[in-house]
Amino acid sequence: MRRLTMQPESFLSRTATLPPKLNMSIAERLLTIEDYLAQPDDGRRTELVRGQIVEMNLPRPKHGKICQNIAARMFLHADEHQLGHVVSNDAAIITSRDPDTMRGADVAFYSFRRVPAGPMPDGYLDVVPEVAIEVRSPDDRWPALLAKVAEYLNAGVEVVVVLDPDSRTARTYRPNGDIEMLGDKQTLRLPEFSQLFTVAVAALFA
Repeated sequence: MRRLTMQPESFLSRTATLPPKLNMSIAERLLTIEDYLAQPDDGRRTELVRGQIVEMNLPRPKHGKICQNIAARMFLHADEHQLGHVVSNDAAIITSRDPDTMRGADVAFYSFRRVPAGPMPDGYLDVVPEVAIEVRSPDDRWPALLAKVAEYLNAGVEVVVVLDPDSRTARTYRPNGDIEMLGDKQTLRLPEFSQLFTVAVAALFA
């Protein structure tokens, strides 16, 4: 296990950079979340980042398998212990307003304290999850991915997990600046999800 600690403001300032696609004229009108939702659904996979629509490539099957590996384990554990909602498939998380940003997490967990038990609401949520998980795709650049991590933490997410298939590692990021990197012979623990939950990192990449 490799553990790094840096000041939260240092981590956030290092990573709060815009993706290259957002280097455009400031005269261009920024969209609100309401504007974004009013756009026609043309089948593209997009996020709203600081008022601009950013298009992303469709994930590869391996990406989906890794998402399933962690989401299924979390769902079964949450269901058994009545902890909360586990969601996947880029379910939207509103991370900021003015300018507006709405991201899609690969997997997220909302406790029943944040979203009551029962069917999930039809609309977008005003609260953020306790846990957000991202699986790094081959075309994901680390600066942009870490900027997304910083957005989640700034918005109130308690822990962000980045699963990297290339290095077969799980990295955890917390608001206090604590960064932990686990190899595939180690075990991932997420007390923000459940004190009882553990999973072998290798199993997530199986």
